[in-house]
Amino acid sequence: MALPWVKTLEDCADYSQVVEPYLPQLYELPGKVVDALSNRDSLVELYKNTNPLVSGLGFSIFLGAIFLVVSEVNRNYSQVDRAWSVLPTIYNAHFAAWSHLNGLPSQRVDLVLFWSVIWSARLTFNYWRKGGYNIGSEDYRWEIIRGKVPPALFFIFNVTFISFMQSVLLFLLAAPTYIILLTSSHEQEITAADIGFAAAELGLILSEWFSDQQQWDYQTAKKEYQKTAKVPRGCGFSQEDLDRGFITSGLWAYCRHPNFAAEQTIWILLYQWSCYASKTFYNWAGLGVLFLLMIFQGSTWLTELITAGKYPEYKFYQKQIGAHIPSLTPYRTPTATPKVIRTSDLAKLQKPKQK
Repeated sequence: MALPWVKTLEDCADYSQVVEPYLPQLYELPGKVVDALSNRDSLVELYKNTNPLVSGLGFSIFLGAIFLVVSEVNRNYSQVDRAWSVLPTIYNAHFAAWSHLNGLPSQRVDLVLFWSVIWSARLTFNYWRKGGYNIGSEDYRWEIIRGKVPPALFFIFNVTFISFMQSVLLFLLAAPTYIILLTSSHEQEITAADIGFAAAELGLILSEWFSDQQQWDYQTAKKEYQKTAKVPRGCGFSQEDLDRGFITSGLWAYCRHPNFAAEQTIWILLYQWSCYASKTFYNWAGLGVLFLLMIFQGSTWLTELITAGKYPEYKFYQKQIGAHIPSLTPYRTPTATPKVIRTSDLAKLQKPKQK
């Protein structure tokens, strides 16, 4: 069977029942795919008869190899970055398509796919308008890392983390959907809790839209100001704001990275959705979220190290405002600190005058 026979909702999140028995299919999958490629019908049957978690994991490993080859050939290491906004949704669509092909209840999985498509559309648009899909574009942080480590070590870093681990991560972010798929055999209809989770996901996506748009407006105004030495009319920012070099208004007044905070919460919430659906406090599907949080911690540290080196006021911003957890009060620009002159120094200054 492609799916386990689970007696209770709790069993749907039991690794030993829903994952471990199907891992041998992963080793057999490449050979079966090669055999089925000559026959379209047998390829569809292979897809239907393979556990969807296994086939999704196998596809992510295959993509890792593609990312590795393309990145090394082009010497551009943002290949995974270009696919980041679409792959989790492709995996959610995979779970939904597999359910439909096998005639299984799919309403709850379809609901996950609904908000996931909106998430992908927003993130893909934002990445596109920043030039992420332009030929030769690359995340500036890869260049910095590449310049600080030996080429052989960076190649190992690309093989392990950049290409393969990140590719598998993007699959693991959608792994909670597999648990929701399994629980649908017990609770087929969409519940009020499902609607609540989906609404919260949409709210987080909306907050990402606002934060990224605020950042876009600021960067656009700053570039125009640097080009013309004039504050763009109607931009909503003062000369002081643009001279600062980084945005501290809107959502950014309360959180240094509101878009990062929302992004992490989106996938934490999907994981919690799977816990709620399976009536468990925690389960194995949280591995992807844990890995994501670790990546964001490292990425934020490097980004802020660079930013603090460029803009002196950023260190004050860091002291006042949380990186991912919003602060209760908005950022306040520090007032100029008056120069304190010691009495002894004052006496030394007065002696020449007395002479």
